[in-house]
Amino acid sequence: MSDRLRVKKTYKLYVGGKFPRSESGRSYPVASPDGTELANAALASRKDARDAVAAARKAQRPWAGQTAYLRGQILYRAAEMLEGRAGQFAEELADATAGDPHEALGTVEQAIDRLVHYAGWTDKYTAVLGGANPVAGPYFNHTTPEPLGVVAVVAPQDDPLLGLVEAFAPAIATGNTVVVLASEAKPLPALSLGEVLATSDLPGGVVNLLSGKAAEVAPHLASHADVDGIDLGGVADAALAAELEAAAAGTLKVVRRPGRDGTSLDLLRQWTEYKTVWHPAGMAAGAGGAY
Repeated sequence: MSDRLRVKKTYKLYVGGKFPRSESGRSYPVASPDGTELANAALASRKDARDAVAAARKAQRPWAGQTAYLRGQILYRAAEMLEGRAGQFAEELADATAGDPHEALGTVEQAIDRLVHYAGWTDKYTAVLGGANPVAGPYFNHTTPEPLGVVAVVAPQDDPLLGLVEAFAPAIATGNTVVVLASEAKPLPALSLGEVLATSDLPGGVVNLLSGKAAEVAPHLASHADVDGIDLGGVADAALAAELEAAAAGTLKVVRRPGRDGTSLDLLRQWTEYKTVWHPAGMAAGAGGAY
């Protein structure tokens, strides 16, 4: 038997397609529910949050400008990569939750299925949410959904992988970019997911993953003027949720409140805004022809 020392994994942030440590140099211990020490995770700071928002903003317009087909292909590729590492994620999830490994594998498979599900929506949601409006007059009137912009997400605390995927996948499927604050006590599956995203052709900055304390980092995301929406689904503290909603109101953000459920279409609609276009129809001015 070899007496070599095992190389332990170093969990880092995932920002702008890279894996930096926290700029503050801080970290915190992560343990399983039974107290077993698992690893250290980076303790993100205000500066890390600002860097993640800057990376998301830089990536948002190019990502929204990609074809829906390509966005769907990239989400599907992420599902493929996660499928190839399902065993590793099941182990990390079982450690994080002290759950049964078989059940953990089932949860990983559900996360894979969610990515495939939203990959299929990328070229369909515009037809479902938009359309031609019935108007009286010699013109066409069309409404089409467009991405909101940069969305901040406080991920669910007790569902560190599936809940995370369900939170960010609809946002990026519709052309937004995201800054995700992972589960504070169970961040390791989320940070490993950054490795999957980095190898799935997802452009850097589309998804940015932070680990740390919601009470410390989330207020900076909620009040950041370059964040267009915030998902508070993972905020368990009612007082903190109210504080974040108030901070978000100062910059007119779209807010998804804790405990708010919805269908896939509801979650896609949450992170879109609508543009209505009017166009003359019938006889073109002075041309005598039809549009």
